[in-house]
Amino acid sequence: MPRQPTHGGSKMNNRWPDLDYLSWRETCSALHLYLQVVGKYRLAHTPWLNHSWNATLYVTPRGLTTSSIPDGAGVEILFDFHDHRVMGVSGDGRTASFDLGPSTVAEFHDRFVRLVSDLGGKPSFNGQPNEVPHPVPFREDDRDRIYDRDAVQRFHQALMAIDRVFKTFRTSFLGKSSPVHLFWGSFDLAVTRFSGRTAPLHAGGIPALPDDVAQEAYDREVSSVGFWPGGGGLDYPAFYAYAYPAPQGFRNAAIMPDAAFWHDGLSEFILPYDAVQSAADPDAALMAFLVSSYEAAADLAHWDREMLDCAHGRPGVVRPQNARQLNTAPAPDDAKVEREDGSSKGRYRLVVDGFEAEMTYSRAGEGLMIIDHTDVPSALRGRKIGERMVRQAIEDARRDGVAIIPLCPFAKAQIDRHPEWQDVLKR
Repeated sequence: MPRQPTHGGSKMNNRWPDLDYLSWRETCSALHLYLQVVGKYRLAHTPWLNHSWNATLYVTPRGLTTSSIPDGAGVEILFDFHDHRVMGVSGDGRTASFDLGPSTVAEFHDRFVRLVSDLGGKPSFNGQPNEVPHPVPFREDDRDRIYDRDAVQRFHQALMAIDRVFKTFRTSFLGKSSPVHLFWGSFDLAVTRFSGRTAPLHAGGIPALPDDVAQEAYDREVSSVGFWPGGGGLDYPAFYAYAYPAPQGFRNAAIMPDAAFWHDGLSEFILPYDAVQSAADPDAALMAFLVSSYEAAADLAHWDREMLDCAHGRPGVVRPQNARQLNTAPAPDDAKVEREDGSSKGRYRLVVDGFEAEMTYSRAGEGLMIIDHTDVPSALRGRKIGERMVRQAIEDARRDGVAIIPLCPFAKAQIDRHPEWQDVLKR
């Protein structure tokens, strides 16, 4: 069963707002269809690019944008979620806009057609929704829709935070990668990595989506992550991760953080948004999910990670000439090893540059600690991250009068290299 998110006790902060899908699902459904109207206009006037990338929308500080569409003198459409307006600009200086608010999809469609005409464009596009149950043509959808301005602003605030983390994650890959973009069909913000190898023909069968579109979207091996505001089988906002084709053993992979789980119905990993929003470090919690799901997919499918992976980019720092070279600078002194200690299990964790490393342990009675496993993301390897966690465990064991059994091969190798640490070993 999916793990249900909890709202009690979660704190809102400037970057990660509370999101409750059930309280704004009617507005969310309306916004989804409004984005489809605009997205279909972009699709109709933009040359096809890999995997429908020509049709997507992008997060901006004010909302969502189409970027420039080659229609007329050039047209850009912006959803402004601060002033709650749809705005359009053209290359010859024209502007047009209309308000977002309670409406019908048919009324939104008609206003948008007029806006495009006022900008000198041709408002011709397919008028049928995609990837929604029981689709009704836009012109015929006369059901009244509410518009919750506060909920839309919280959604945009969440998109800004997610977009920032997704873009950082994207920089640590040298192979083909999609932009961070919003697909208006499935209403998800996503970023996808490609192995460079072809994939088996996709079976298609996605509701209200032509099979040839789905087959072109998955004609190469992928590891993909994204975010849904809710719906489509989930009544809460969530992050997802999947691989196509899914390698053997993928569903049983150890994905971080602990709140992530495999969803049998969706055949992908799910991480509730609330688990990220309420975490002590939301950016690190989400990054752990992105990195661990990618590494599981890439390792199980035998991707050439030596050629594809690199350290994540940093502002104002040129990537090294050997782009595969990871950052080998030791972790900064102010990066503190934290300990989460339970009655029978616990872990050490160290977060550096948004990436989380961990070392888990179990207790065997009051005086014995068994180090089980050490996991250091590829972006942090070579920086003595694991060594620092082992050293912290040694210091804690001495202080608490506890002996250590290093079942983890990495921890054992570290202790073997440091004779001065071996006084805490179980004799």
